[in-house]
Amino acid sequence: MSGTSVLISVSGFVGLLLWGTHMVSTGVQRGFGTSLRRALERNLGDRWRAFFTGLGITTLLQSSTAAGLMATSFTAAGVLALAPALAVMLGANVGTALVAQVLSFNVAAIAPPLVLCGVLAFRWSSGSRLRNVGRAAIGLGLMLMALSGLQHALGSVENTPLLRTFLQSLGSDPMFAVLLAALLTWGCHSSVAMVLVIGSLSTSQVVGAQETLALVLGANLGGALPPLFHASTPAARRLPLGNLLVRLIGVVLVLPWLTPVTHLMGRLIPNDARLAVNFHLLFNLALAAIFLWNVKRTAAWLLRWLPDAPRPSDPGRPLYLEIAAVDSATVALANASRETLRMSDLTAAMLQEALELLRSGDTAHAAGILAHDKATRQLGGAIRNYLVVIGGEQTLEDWREGAKNQEILSAVINFEHIADIIANSLTEFAVKELKRGQLLSADEISIVTAMHAELVESHRLALAVFLRGDPADAQRLVARKRQFLQMEADATALSIRRLQEAAATGRPDATDTVNLAVEESGLLLRIVRDLRRVHSHLASIAYPVLRRSTTGRRRKTRDLLREEPDRLDTP
Repeated sequence: MSGTSVLISVSGFVGLLLWGTHMVSTGVQRGFGTSLRRALERNLGDRWRAFFTGLGITTLLQSSTAAGLMATSFTAAGVLALAPALAVMLGANVGTALVAQVLSFNVAAIAPPLVLCGVLAFRWSSGSRLRNVGRAAIGLGLMLMALSGLQHALGSVENTPLLRTFLQSLGSDPMFAVLLAALLTWGCHSSVAMVLVIGSLSTSQVVGAQETLALVLGANLGGALPPLFHASTPAARRLPLGNLLVRLIGVVLVLPWLTPVTHLMGRLIPNDARLAVNFHLLFNLALAAIFLWNVKRTAAWLLRWLPDAPRPSDPGRPLYLEIAAVDSATVALANASRETLRMSDLTAAMLQEALELLRSGDTAHAAGILAHDKATRQLGGAIRNYLVVIGGEQTLEDWREGAKNQEILSAVINFEHIADIIANSLTEFAVKELKRGQLLSADEISIVTAMHAELVESHRLALAVFLRGDPADAQRLVARKRQFLQMEADATALSIRRLQEAAATGRPDATDTVNLAVEESGLLLRIVRDLRRVHSHLASIAYPVLRRSTTGRRRKTRDLLREEPDRLDTP
């Protein structure tokens, strides 16, 4: 077989291996991403728990990059401290090494049944979770097939002198071997796949023991590069930079002693067929043993090297919409949720400014309201674009992720409408009337203040509904509309009473007093109408949660009836 044919075959099998890895990772994330993210959130306080959590999540995802994205997102948002995040990454590195260990065994015989079962589950299952389990099974089967084909294709390198000479020459220049493997791993974004390819080269006797160890070191170094280059803020760069420095220190310590380490590995593990994966595991275990005790000191150094950037003066500039996180739907949706909370803070500030405007009659408050309105529209547009990117990268087949996506979009639209009502209806009309000398009376200010207090409480409850998704809170939020309607009725009654008093006290031919009362009551009723519209949009945040609750109950009932059809006949 010619060298060109060998390269084409090897490239095809490597591509199949990468695609299988991608299918396993996306299948597990789409089916169990929310559970994995919550498991990560629950185990952040202790470095040992964080270490084993990172190990477990990476073993399931077969990708330390995916686990790193979750940890990086939490760290950048301030939810996860840097020290336990470093422990998570140390565990993730050991997890990838364990995955490579398992996949390196000769289990190609189970690949076809895995693919068949995965296809059947994916095509015939109506539940999104089982479909994603099928996706992961297909990916695992493809990985095993690719490894078997890769070993067969690399056997032909014996008859390709040019390729064999090039690969064997790596032993004379270990530094070049490290850089080559690092670049290839960076390009394929999978250290697991690269280590398995190196293991196939070693098993086929294409490269020697020393070249194998150098290539594994490079694969470890290259696997830490993609998250670092994807990060866009200093807070997001700290964790991937720390992971890269840990691996770089390990490479720098081992590379000068590569020859004695190779001899030691030969004595400890005489089976050359597993040299790559065993050295990969021992290397990451050693790094974990050294650095797990010093994660706090390492975190302090990283915080000193990469301090927090000053918060942007423009409140409409997004802070959490990391593009690198779109590979994980759960992480990306969490980022969009945090940015939506910033929108809610802006609308709350607009409500407070509007109340001060009506109380004091100082039109200077209108400038702050308009600035907040502009920032709200900027954030809303950025979040919607981010959700579009998530939809392009992820199918959101899991109904929980799809429902969360709709809840975020609904909240964004409602907050935009609230800002528009306050800025372009309530404030604009109030400023015009105030310039004409129309002010609210003490009784009217009292009603507006009470309605504002109700809006503040409803706003807090709306945020709780958005964050927790509790149907009980959603029902309470919708029920508060009755109280607000009663306040609107009280305002209308006050307005009518003032008109009646003006008509009763005025002279029959004096219409100025009545006209003035009509204008003043019109100002109050217009303000009350706008505040009611604001409250309606706050209550609308509860509707997706209520629909999701109803859909979930129907789905559970349908699944129960499918599993136990005999219950249909029970009285």
